[in-house]
Amino acid sequence: MARLRSKGATMDLVRRHNITARKKFGQNFLTDDSVLDKIVEAAGVCDKDHVIEIGPGPGALTERLAEHAGFVTAIEIDPQMIPALEEILGDKDNVRVICADVLKTDMGAIAEKIPDKDLKVVANLPYYITTPIVTGLLESGIRYKSITVMVQTEVAARMQTGPGSKDYGALSLAVQYYSKPEIVTDVPPEAFIPRPGVGSSVIRLDLYDKPPVSVSDEALMFRIIKASFMQRRKTLQNALKNNPDVRIPAEKTSAALQQMGADPMIRGEALTLEQFAQFTDLIKG
Repeated sequence: MARLRSKGATMDLVRRHNITARKKFGQNFLTDDSVLDKIVEAAGVCDKDHVIEIGPGPGALTERLAEHAGFVTAIEIDPQMIPALEEILGDKDNVRVICADVLKTDMGAIAEKIPDKDLKVVANLPYYITTPIVTGLLESGIRYKSITVMVQTEVAARMQTGPGSKDYGALSLAVQYYSKPEIVTDVPPEAFIPRPGVGSSVIRLDLYDKPPVSVSDEALMFRIIKASFMQRRKTLQNALKNNPDVRIPAEKTSAALQQMGADPMIRGEALTLEQFAQFTDLIKG
């Protein structure tokens, strides 16, 4: 029987366990019942799924995930949350709670625990470490079926945008190389306790079986991408020749761009994912 089906019930649990939202963990507890249900629905959670939840907090989303998924692994960095999670999830035998930092957790080992399930990630992410969490999941090589997360609205927009936008960057290209992103819904600050100072959005990333572009050296491409956006106002030539991770001579960059039919003085922010792949192959070759 569900126990956290209202803001009042969640806050009562928080008070009984003397839980306080900690800024160092970026904690904002989602208490809006309709948004919680929408996240589970957007992720398409069913009994064939093994769901990994990052940052469950007091467990409002975790409880709903456990009702629909075959198995749930919840990773929580904050020890003060564990007693509340144990209370809410105590009668469920398809949930495991791990008290750990997700950025230091062996996700592959978790995935191997239940190999007969589709692996999905569902989370209300701490906004200050959204990018390293998402890029880490995408680049891990683990075959996640989808990643459905709550993030800051401007970060969700960045994941979807293309060349020419001020929000376009390395995160955009990483997300679009590995997955098809779709913003599911926007969430107002009043859906959280305490209220964040920014808007939030739920975005679903459906991971590709095969990336939409082919490249001879994936690692080199992403080093080039990161270098090209570290100093956005510089031309690609200048950004790459001075970056210690790539150090590509300006004349080599210019020659590759001309071979592509691109302006030798172009900035990295004007290149598409396909063009970055093409450029990488020319540099590699």
